[in-house]
Amino acid sequence: MCERLFLPTLGRARLPALGDPFDAVVCSMVLPAIPDWKPALRACVQALRPGGLFVFSVNHPAFEMLLTTWREHGDYRLHRYLEEYPIPQLRATDFHRPLSSYLNELAALGCRLREIAEPGLDPRTAREAQDTTPGIESYVHLPNFLIAAAERP
Repeated sequence: MCERLFLPTLGRARLPALGDPFDAVVCSMVLPAIPDWKPALRACVQALRPGGLFVFSVNHPAFEMLLTTWREHGDYRLHRYLEEYPIPQLRATDFHRPLSSYLNELAALGCRLREIAEPGLDPRTAREAQDTTPGIESYVHLPNFLIAAAERP
């Protein structure tokens, strides 16, 4: 059982003194918003005790603009998966990175991958939302999120 959680929202900033290492660090939907993300990932892993668990989630890098393209074309289209590039949003910019960028950085930090999840939307939920959210069925067929869990050595 995790005793404490630390939710990082840092880019180039240094972590303050946090005391004892954490049992778990959860980084939900933060990494794609950080231009210089590797120091943030490293800080998350370094904040863990040996054997501690690092869990992060991102919009699935293979299906980032899923709803938009599904509505326009009736299927999903992607043209630039392997590159890293900015994705302008209404309030801020996110950054596309292929899945291998995240996993290779975890490996470079010595982490052991424990689990990856690519959840899809429950078909019943999609049917209930069809009238108000055209294209919602795309989330039944393709994952919107990627969730990964890794263990610090």
